[in-house]
Amino acid sequence: MTHANCPRCGGRLARDNASGRCTPCQAAERDRLSAPPTVPASFWEHEPVRQALAERHLGRVIRAYRCHPYHGRVALPQSVVAGWLGITQAQLSRVENGPPLVQLDRLAHWAQLLRMPEDSLWFRLPGQDRWANASPMDGEAIGAHGDDQVIERGDPAAVAVNVEQAPSQGGGATNRRRFNVLAAIAGLAAGGHTYLLPGPSAEVPGSIGMEQVRLASSLVDDLRRVDAAVGADLLCDVAMQAHTRLSAWAARASYSREVGEALQSALADLSIEAAWLAIDADRRSEARPYLHEAITRARIADDPQVEVRALTHLSLLIRESQPGESLHCAEAALRISAGWATPRLTTLLHLRRAHAYAVLGDASGFGREMTKARRELDRGSHEDDQGFVHFVNAQELKGIEGLSYLALDRPERAVQSLRAITANPSPGHRRNQVYYTVRLSEAVYQQGDVNEAARIALDVLPAVRQINSKRVSQHLAQVRGSLAASRQATTTTRQFVDAYDRVVRV
Repeated sequence: MTHANCPRCGGRLARDNASGRCTPCQAAERDRLSAPPTVPASFWEHEPVRQALAERHLGRVIRAYRCHPYHGRVALPQSVVAGWLGITQAQLSRVENGPPLVQLDRLAHWAQLLRMPEDSLWFRLPGQDRWANASPMDGEAIGAHGDDQVIERGDPAAVAVNVEQAPSQGGGATNRRRFNVLAAIAGLAAGGHTYLLPGPSAEVPGSIGMEQVRLASSLVDDLRRVDAAVGADLLCDVAMQAHTRLSAWAARASYSREVGEALQSALADLSIEAAWLAIDADRRSEARPYLHEAITRARIADDPQVEVRALTHLSLLIRESQPGESLHCAEAALRISAGWATPRLTTLLHLRRAHAYAVLGDASGFGREMTKARRELDRGSHEDDQGFVHFVNAQELKGIEGLSYLALDRPERAVQSLRAITANPSPGHRRNQVYYTVRLSEAVYQQGDVNEAARIALDVLPAVRQINSKRVSQHLAQVRGSLAASRQATTTTRQFVDAYDRVVRV
């Protein structure tokens, strides 16, 4: 009879050892309740772990991690690993068995906590300059972002090129943007969405099952990730084309009643994403039909969560042009979500109402809604937070407060709120950070400090060009127009206007 070996150190186990670990290794692991152990490189070559990594599903990676032979004959309990990750056992169970995580900050934090090797990940870690052997030809992400961003590895959609690097990448903004759009499409196609994307029509199945619905739902997550990498300007048409094709497929395919309800929700979600991209690309007139469609589909599917998402985006879309209707949309969303809304969602809806009141010139209504928003935000995040409220944090609250003060013609208060964002940036929400910095330049100009407005605008100019959001670039163009027309021209204002004009001509 041969003795078994300890999976951790390779030493032989005694015949009566029932733990699967030798005594020294058991002693070395007594502190595992407080922190993950340091595992050898070969740990990550175990087939279940490799398979989970290939599926790009961190929950399955964690399950394979817990069940690894390295830990002995008995898998690590979910309660132990959940303690490392700072969540409950029930939450970890949902992470392991539910859909893939899409929150990039959580992906990065947990990967670092478990000491997962960087070259096995499908996303970029903070502080990582670039991926080894990166090449746009094989779908690796080129390091062109600041260290505060988490970029998807193995996803060509994550390719983004600095303004300064553009000439070496083929020259000119037009070529650079075309490259990024093609990269975005390639990244979505790699996820299995070929027949939903622009290009020659691919053959589609005659019937739709839950697997196809799940694939369509994952497309929305992919679009969000690509949007974060290359911007809405480059992705809006891609999303609209995907929506058109999916809608046409759903209209002629056969499916069960259960699949039909899920499909309606998936189509509604895709409509909402297309609408958001249209808003950020400053194609607002194209957004509203998508949101109306989403509301209709959500009601057909009896999916209140999707309906609330659509109403939340509709409130944003029309808050400047129809603030009264914007108030009603946010109020309807609050009413529908009563009983199940998380604090973050409720915070967002009160912020929507606060800004609408400000546009209406109602300072009292604005103040009431901001107080409610702060109270809800103080309750913290929740395990049931939907992905679209991930950006709702203290910085976003300050941002909406600043924009509202601008609407109330109180630029001095707007400057205070918007400066709080630049002083305490939110690393995971770069586009919002850039947007509110541009609006800070506007507020400072309205306050009368032309030189400081130009300095802020000059500093943020490269970032505006990188994020490809026409909504943001339009505001910067307004700053440029105001500074160019100002009678208080200074060296800094001339520097900004000249730099802006050079960049726009590229």
